[in-house]
Amino acid sequence: MKVNLLNLIFLGAFSAFGQQQITNGDFESWGNPSPGNADEPTSWYSNKTGSSVASIGPQTCFKETTDPHSGTACVRIETKYYILAVVNGNMTTGIVNAPSQNKAEGYIGTVKHNSTSDQRRMAFTGRPDSLVGWYKYTQATSGTGASAEKGKVRAILHSGDFFDPEAPVNGNHMDLSANKIGEADFFTDAANTTQWKRFSVPFNYVKGDVPAFIMINTTSSENQLTTAPGSSGTGSKMWLDDLKVIYNTPPTTGVSETEKNDFKVYSFDRTIYVDFSEINTPSELTVLDITGKVVYSKSMETGQMNQVQLPSSLSGGTYLYRILGAEVQKSGKLNIK
Repeated sequence: MKVNLLNLIFLGAFSAFGQQQITNGDFESWGNPSPGNADEPTSWYSNKTGSSVASIGPQTCFKETTDPHSGTACVRIETKYYILAVVNGNMTTGIVNAPSQNKAEGYIGTVKHNSTSDQRRMAFTGRPDSLVGWYKYTQATSGTGASAEKGKVRAILHSGDFFDPEAPVNGNHMDLSANKIGEADFFTDAANTTQWKRFSVPFNYVKGDVPAFIMINTTSSENQLTTAPGSSGTGSKMWLDDLKVIYNTPPTTGVSETEKNDFKVYSFDRTIYVDFSEINTPSELTVLDITGKVVYSKSMETGQMNQVQLPSSLSGGTYLYRILGAEVQKSGKLNIK
């Protein structure tokens, strides 16, 4: 059947690799509707909206309007002492889980401990080169090892759900390390930094897959698993602002702009159209559900319009797609009726 491309529904939500950014990385928007906490940046969370044991601790994440790096606000996270334990300053795109009062069992996850209804994941389908941001830092003033205190920012690109740290402790969570696609880790100096300072750290990839989500975990105390009372300094503070990712374009020798990402992708009914009329690089189309699970894949034919009929077994809804080859890369969303 002849297809008129003008009648196809263009996937406006698609984005070439290198376009997507961290949600609310400038921390200008505050307050989460559910679970609600005015002292948390929108789309970010702290221990106060964590699991039951975590939430009874002191607030460690705050809106700071004095001297932000840009705009009207930044975030301050602060390590505090509470009864018999040090509560690390924390802010995350996931959920702070404390299954017990044993700090070694604490972790950050995309799912709340012992609950499947509370799931917090930041959608992200890019493969950036590096994570950058701006920070200030004040070391702890008391506690064993206070002079060695550092702040930490960790970003994990993943599919499905994820837990950090990845290794389970006393059965506190499943081992989902296989879902990790790449990560970037930044540690402040073990010293006070009173003026805004830029940091940049690379993403190290362990898979060639396109991510479905990004988890970003921050703490004002590097060791979030310290168990001995007083062994982590109390009072460490870290200010963060303007977190973003950077995409470095690979060398273009022998590769045209068309071959990298300048080709059209359309969707109509249950058919995906990939215009490879000007593409001569072998690549593969992969369709994933919103959890990051691969539900369909097919190799693309070069030099022609590819018409990919999706199987009738796929239920209607929103899906992710990626097109990946040695010199071709594109990802985005599509809706199947």
